[in-house]
Amino acid sequence: MSIWIPELTGRTGPKYLQIVEALAEDIISGVLPPGARLPPHRELAYALDVSPNTTSRAYAEGTARALIRGEVGRGTFVRAPGRVEPAGGTTDMRRAAEGPIDVSRNLPCPGVAAAALAETLVALGHDDRLAALTDYQSEADTAAQADAAIAWLQRSGVTADRDEAVVTNGAQHGIFCALMAATRPGDLLLTEALTYAPVKAMADRLALKLKPVPLDDAGLIPDALDEICQGCAAKALYLTPTLQTPTTATMKPDRRMQIAEIAARHDLVLIEDDVFGLLIPDRPQPIAAHAPERAVYITSTSKCLAPGLRVGFVRAHAPLARAIRNAVGLTCWMPAPLTVEIAARWILDGTADRLTEVQRRHAANRQTLAAVVLAGHDVHANPHGLHLWLKLPPDWPADAFRAEAATRGVQIVEGAAFAVEPGMRPDAVRLCLSHEPDENRLTQGLETLGTILTESPSASSLVL
Repeated sequence: MSIWIPELTGRTGPKYLQIVEALAEDIISGVLPPGARLPPHRELAYALDVSPNTTSRAYAEGTARALIRGEVGRGTFVRAPGRVEPAGGTTDMRRAAEGPIDVSRNLPCPGVAAAALAETLVALGHDDRLAALTDYQSEADTAAQADAAIAWLQRSGVTADRDEAVVTNGAQHGIFCALMAATRPGDLLLTEALTYAPVKAMADRLALKLKPVPLDDAGLIPDALDEICQGCAAKALYLTPTLQTPTTATMKPDRRMQIAEIAARHDLVLIEDDVFGLLIPDRPQPIAAHAPERAVYITSTSKCLAPGLRVGFVRAHAPLARAIRNAVGLTCWMPAPLTVEIAARWILDGTADRLTEVQRRHAANRQTLAAVVLAGHDVHANPHGLHLWLKLPPDWPADAFRAEAATRGVQIVEGAAFAVEPGMRPDAVRLCLSHEPDENRLTQGLETLGTILTESPSASSLVL
């Protein structure tokens, strides 16, 4: 079969962009279907009588525009239609009762907090401090809220006093404020090679350089972290050691201690995201417990109580905590008093513990369901987690699998959405088990994905 050769006649501008324009047109017209293999860049360069550097640059630009993808040892292929979902962001988070089945959103079980909220709002209506919740807050106003923050951190295994605890508008806000406080433009931020996607956008906004640290099935690799730190002056490390997003890995205690020791040796600030931590009853101690003087520990109420509550808790040693508190003031002046008050009451009166236990049971039930439906496939999961990591068979590129799932009414996120390096495209997808309220819809969606896994991509999506 003849190789694809772009038609460049009549095109103007840099030659590599002419190739990209022709590539885009041939993809849109169907000349190059999803999965079509492109010629090696040297072979294409010879056919077009240009330098290999020109075709290499064209392929790099095509990859950046999400037109094509490169696979080490296999070649370069046309991507399936659609875009890499951001795995978080401002897209529609509603839980529809019909239409596409959504296993792309990592939200907890819905609705369980509604009854508790109704009771709390009634109680607030009779509280003589209600007016203060509609005004700017003084230290006296927030004393009980600070006690609740310390109590929630203590449940997570982290000790804090009032100088060390900071309340934020959710964990994502806490991460952003921690980065603002701990780094300066141009600093190097290390993250897991696959990471919480909004952190990439935060780093971009704060003009931080990003560098990935390799992962294995147990989480971030300490030796790789140590080697990277020896070769560069990294300022901070952001990581999720418990129920890692997207791989579900939970680090063992010895690995956590290793990372704490490496951070101390290289004067690295640790930003530990532990929003999923309380879902695991017997979870290991946070890394922050081993390095309280250099760790910023972040948790929230979103995954355990209610995602709309938007209350986060951050613990850092006092000087850094003051800087984080200043960042909170700069970004929103103060967390919303009413929602913080609701969270504080629930933490102090035991409601939060009850709601967390409901979420744990729900997560365990959904994981059991997924294990049955996807039995025999390469699934990585924790029995207490809200998501799982599905590694795909060799003949199923992740973008093609996502596109096929979408055509059958199931929304998923491919692994590339979490990759720090743009060229890293793991053939795996994250599946979230709690966004769908109806268990029957979730079962149907998982069964559809299981069916696709037993099939092969259509011939037209594999070869030109």
